[in-house]
Amino acid sequence: MNFLKNRTVLGIACIVLSLLISFAITPLFNAGISQKTAIVRVTADIRAGDQITKSMVKTEEVGSYNLPDNVVKSPDAAIGKYAMAALAVGDYIISTKLTDTPAAENAYLYNLTGEKQAISVTIRNFSHGLSGKLISGDIVSVIAPDFRKQGTTVIPPELKYVEIIGVTASSGHDTDTGNKPEKDEKQLPSTVTLLVSPEQSKILAELEADGKLHLSLVYRGSKENAAKFIKVQDQALEALYPAVTEKSTKEKTEASRNMEQPPHGGGD
Repeated sequence: MNFLKNRTVLGIACIVLSLLISFAITPLFNAGISQKTAIVRVTADIRAGDQITKSMVKTEEVGSYNLPDNVVKSPDAAIGKYAMAALAVGDYIISTKLTDTPAAENAYLYNLTGEKQAISVTIRNFSHGLSGKLISGDIVSVIAPDFRKQGTTVIPPELKYVEIIGVTASSGHDTDTGNKPEKDEKQLPSTVTLLVSPEQSKILAELEADGKLHLSLVYRGSKENAAKFIKVQDQALEALYPAVTEKSTKEKTEASRNMEQPPHGGGD
């Protein structure tokens, strides 16, 4: 107790402690704060589900103190991936907000091979789209009232069996993926997206412009059985458009031959 009461000793101890803080601890702390590292920042607003492109991000040096361990530090780790949450300008990106696959409600658009196209048509009336009960994978027939102003209602032979690949509400969210926002649960389908050939898409565009089409359900079930209906439809298209089919076959054959041929070497 006498030792603690000695003011001289206490004063010296305080001075030593302050010197230690000033010349040892504080510089180390400041060095840690001032250390820089490169991170990826957002330069344009990114919505959830958007694919990140080069123009949306940039590399920037910031202080490394208190940064999350999973912050993205290289543009290559972000470009080409999909945002799982909305990102605003100036945000840094963490790896848990990125995914390699598109959102479920858009996934079908990334499976197109170039042979067929995706086209949407409007469901203008509740009854025109099977009372809101259509889902992806359904095979439907497209019914055209007063087709091409001829006064008759027909199912065009090009549209007897068509596959639905998306059903979308007026909000833009798909109604049959299970990933829609809670507020959209009771919204009715506004459009359906169909997988079709270029010839089919032209007729659908005409019907969409006329505002007159109905969809009737033909089949709902396994992919294998659904494919049988599409095969029958493809055969019908080949018969209806032999010139187009022949041209397409020739292009595929030529492309296949070009891939099989080795590249020509240079001169000796």
